[in-house]
Parts: sequence; C-alpha cells; structure tokens
Amino acid sequence: MRRMERAGVVPVTWLVASSEWRRDWAHEETANQLGPILFEHGGATGVALAWELQLPATPTTDGAGA
Repeated sequence: MRRMERAGVVPVTWLVASSEWRRDWAHEETANQLGPILFEHGGATGVALAWELQLPATPTTDGAGA
C-alpha cells in the first residue's frame, strides 16, 4: 500500500469505489442490488440512503407525497 501511495495512488474504501461505479441511481436493476448491501454494511451511508428513500413517501400537509 505504501509503495502505491508513493506512486500517486489514492486509496479508497469499498464504499467510495461502489459509489463511483454506481454513478447514478436511475438504473433501477443494479440500484436494487446495491441498496440492500449499503443498508446492511454501509453504516451512516446506509442510514442516509434509507432516509432519502423514505422522503418521497412522507405525507405532507398539502397531501403530496402520500
């Protein structure tokens, strides 16, 4: 690892790499495969994703989102 760093490599975690590979969440077939992994192993990222996914389903005072 240290030799790679000296050569200019910037080490990243599996979470960073998977996020870069994912690129966007519009491709539902692969997003549906990564989501459960993030929920189970992603720590705060999994919690943040769960929060973001529940927002569209949250009712509002004007009835939108229900």
